[in-house]
Amino acid sequence: SAVDACETSNGGCSSKAECRRTTPGSRACVCNAGYTGDGVVCLEINPCLENNGGCDRNAECTQIGPNQAVCNCLKGYSGDGKRCTYISLCSQNNGGCSEFAVCNDTELTERTCTCKQDYVGDGFECRGNVFQELLRNSNTSRFYLYLEALSIRDIAGPGPFTVFVPHTDVLNSDPRVKDWTAKGVMAQMLRHHMVGCASLLYDDLKTMTSITSLHGDPIYISYSQNSLLLNNNAEIVLSDAVGTNGVIHVINRVLVP
Repeated sequence: SAVDACETSNGGCSSKAECRRTTPGSRACVCNAGYTGDGVVCLEINPCLENNGGCDRNAECTQIGPNQAVCNCLKGYSGDGKRCTYISLCSQNNGGCSEFAVCNDTELTERTCTCKQDYVGDGFECRGNVFQELLRNSNTSRFYLYLEALSIRDIAGPGPFTVFVPHTDVLNSDPRVKDWTAKGVMAQMLRHHMVGCASLLYDDLKTMTSITSLHGDPIYISYSQNSLLLNNNAEIVLSDAVGTNGVIHVINRVLVP
């Protein structure tokens, strides 16, 4: 009977090939799907070597088997791998920048935040003038409402100013505030918390003994045991909120001329 050339050792074909009988005693070796070669030697086809495996140029092609690959979008891109689109960091939530900042995509996964004109800061936090800033912070918003009610706009000017703001809780709880309002002296009280012609940071105040308020009366300063006191009773509890035209310090008592 005719010799089956494929009967032993797969006919000498590769283990990744099919041995096919042709004429008696002869055979042909055909590489399996996903392999290439002459049938005696069959190598895995790596689809990633040609045209990036059909993946997008902004995707990574990874071989997972013979002539099989997956496409994954590179960092900074989104999609199915066959098609990848650039993700703009600035398109979501202003890129994490302040609402008063301009976000610029610089390169993949990078962006810059720059405060808009008339604002100062690092781009993540941007502040306007001290008058605007009073309203934006709950600690100081009550002081702002008193200024607004009495049309006191001094600290909206070019400055520079230093403003000592009694905490909202203090203004809400001090019974004298109602009396001052009734007597029509609230404007003087408020102006006694403002200093003109200087933007004085906490470290500047530590070196001083007195300053003059916009009301015209002195505010005495003393520093001891890591506390900065005004008129010997009001302590600065939050300091150095810097705006475009000055600085705000929050104090725990009302200053009385």
